[in-house]
Amino acid sequence: MATGTIRYLEIDMSLILQIETATTVCSVALSENGSVLAHKEVQQRNIHAEAITVFIDEILKDAGKQYHELKAVTVSCGPGSYTGLRIGISVAKGLCFALDIPLIAVETLEAMTDGLIVQNTFDDQTDLLLCPMIDARRMEVFTAVFNAKGERIRPTSAEIIDENSFDDLLKTHKIIFFGDGAVKCSEVLGKNPYVQIIPGFLNSAVHLTKKATEKYGSKSFEDVAYFEPYYLKDFIAGKKAN
Repeated sequence: MATGTIRYLEIDMSLILQIETATTVCSVALSENGSVLAHKEVQQRNIHAEAITVFIDEILKDAGKQYHELKAVTVSCGPGSYTGLRIGISVAKGLCFALDIPLIAVETLEAMTDGLIVQNTFDDQTDLLLCPMIDARRMEVFTAVFNAKGERIRPTSAEIIDENSFDDLLKTHKIIFFGDGAVKCSEVLGKNPYVQIIPGFLNSAVHLTKKATEKYGSKSFEDVAYFEPYYLKDFIAGKKAN
């Protein structure tokens, strides 16, 4: 099966726009029945507001599709960047209101894990755990733990990472850490022989495809009027430098 393609039986053909803005990556993708038709992304801080609608127009044009053909919009809902999440979800909700189509939300850490599984062959290793990490600030990350099948082992949380982090799991498991938070924590995590850190992993709207297709098929939709990002912690505004 081709990378990035998920097949499902007995569901309607579903043209879904997918939006990922939880980190420094601004990414959009277009999928139909689990197969990615087009995507566009860039990694650049504070680019989301400028680029996201342009990217959406471009991928629709690349795929030969029109806005009125969309069946749903899926958005990476957090945790992650406060500003990035607000922009992505605002655009997603605006499109859903304008086109009268449903909104699908996928937790960012779940999407990251699905993306890593698609990119690698883990063969359902029972002693292997996957730990996506999103940079929060200083030595804090947003994280969760999944097994090699993508099943959640630990809930999403904000954690301050030190040399004792994950000690209980590392006694019996090898853990793969990935995402921009993992790279930041490599000095304290990388000393353990049971730790593997994957550099260069970037969040992508393509990673939303599996959950987007599943949720569309089961009609697991959000209330467009009241849906809010999954911030996990309160936003703290910094002081402007002189």
